[in-house]
Amino acid sequence: MTVGTELALETTDDLDSLRREWTALADLGGELFTTWEWASTWWRHFGAGREPLVTACRAADGTATALLPLYVAETEPARTLRLVGGREADQLGPVCAPADRALALDALHRVLERGIGDWERLVVDRVPPDIGWHEVMGGQVVKHELSPAIDIDGATWEEYLASRSRNLREQVRRRERRLKRDHEVTYRLSDDPDRLGDDFDTMLRLHRARWGRSSSFEGPREAFHRDFAARALEQGWLRLWTMELGGAPAAAWLGYRFGAREWYYQAGRDPALDRYAVGFVLLVHTIREAIGDGMRQYRLLLGGEPYKYRFATSDAGVFTVALRRSDEQR
Repeated sequence: MTVGTELALETTDDLDSLRREWTALADLGGELFTTWEWASTWWRHFGAGREPLVTACRAADGTATALLPLYVAETEPARTLRLVGGREADQLGPVCAPADRALALDALHRVLERGIGDWERLVVDRVPPDIGWHEVMGGQVVKHELSPAIDIDGATWEEYLASRSRNLREQVRRRERRLKRDHEVTYRLSDDPDRLGDDFDTMLRLHRARWGRSSSFEGPREAFHRDFAARALEQGWLRLWTMELGGAPAAAWLGYRFGAREWYYQAGRDPALDRYAVGFVLLVHTIREAIGDGMRQYRLLLGGEPYKYRFATSDAGVFTVALRRSDEQR
């Protein structure tokens, strides 16, 4: 569809009523954090006491072209709308095919003009820059976050590695050889629902061993991520790797596979094994597996850590945009 097409806008507070259409549109969009599974799991853990306001943008035949998953995040000091999915997501946006993102933004503009939820402030967290959220809405970019990625574009592992620096190529080969020389190395992908809880425990233990009490999994976030990992496993999306040395866990990597992309979310490692760079070696393993399995992109997600840019080929970044309702709009 093209911008300027008049879509019917239908707002509901019932997320479940849109599940089928949400799933179909998220599949077209290829964005993990806009899936029904992510949104509904997030809402179950963080939506209590909040008002959902999800708008379906429908074509003349009733087909949903896009969904705008807003909710009232707070009422004081201002009634503030945000996107369902929260700060636990690394990238949000409308639920639609990439070609319809500008159309969805136009629909959002109309929804805001109509005063959805009696809003006073809108904050759209971590949205891609490609459709110009702040330009269209007249909002202000309040935060820009780095989000590097590896654009695979059909390359083989050796072709990709050849495109990296000589130093990185040497480290990849040397560190893997050394680790395999001194240890029996195995990589295990979590694929058993009965074992998932234990595998997640191992990942958390190694994550905390490296990073301490990281906010990524503190408080209700741990229960949320456990819940979503179980749902992702059911869908065939979960990529929870454990590196074992002689049968003992040494490093773990939590990610997902959706929309022909690999999504690297978090990782951990045993600091006692830092001389073997076990975290680096496991990261290399996940990249090689993604390339070998034909993924189009490997997303390193939020954060500008230098090690990511040794592997990354691009970084579009994400923006958080804020907008206040003017007196004329009230």
